[in-house]
Amino acid sequence: MKVVILAGGYGTRISEESHLKPKPMIEIGDKPILWHIMKIYSSYGFNDFIICCGFKQYVIKEYFANYFRHNCDMTVDISNNSVEILDNHSENWKVTMVDTGLNTMTGGRIKRVQKYIQNEPFMLTYGDGVADINIKKLLEFHCSHGKLATITAVNPGQRFGVIEMDDFNSIHSFREKSNSDGRVINGGFMVLQPEIFDYIIDDNTIFEQYPLEKMAELNELKGFLHQGFWHCMDTQRDKQNLENMWQSGKAPWKVW
Repeated sequence: MKVVILAGGYGTRISEESHLKPKPMIEIGDKPILWHIMKIYSSYGFNDFIICCGFKQYVIKEYFANYFRHNCDMTVDISNNSVEILDNHSENWKVTMVDTGLNTMTGGRIKRVQKYIQNEPFMLTYGDGVADINIKKLLEFHCSHGKLATITAVNPGQRFGVIEMDDFNSIHSFREKSNSDGRVINGGFMVLQPEIFDYIIDDNTIFEQYPLEKMAELNELKGFLHQGFWHCMDTQRDKQNLENMWQSGKAPWKVW
């Protein structure tokens, strides 16, 4: 099963670094947060990735095209322009990087990679959030209910719009979060049937609006409740919090 990662936005709320590189390429430790997300999936055996690129896409493409050079010791013989890799720290990954446009909305980006997914279920997440989520249990939950979409529901505090989910894990609506809420939000880490492409109109479609709202209305959307660690890198403060966890040696999302 392929894993699609949304990595094309501008990352304006963390502009201290995102003016130089796409937000998913901002580093935690010495690796892009995109790498951390891929390691989560890879630890459960999912190694086929499609990255929806946009803003400064060449940074992502260069990183993976030269993965050996970024991560391995090497000897360069300048006399004959040969390169010898001395230690192999490569991953068992297949990475497809797709130009999904500079100003395309999230739904439009997903629609643009449809030809690489074809008529198969796939996973989807954002390029700025990490969690200690059990991907195997997420997939088992999705397969058990037979609906078109599963999103992972998390409770991050008071910063995001919330989802209304009943005791049967069915999602019925989305709304803005209020200070009195203890509600859950869409934390990414989604599993989707290929029929979801029928709900995406064009490049201007925001996936979190019409497609998910319509599927919720039709009772085709379920929530996988994740009560463990989840953290997105939305601001410089978020980035520093994640960095501190990583440097402490106790990063909760490091499940590999």
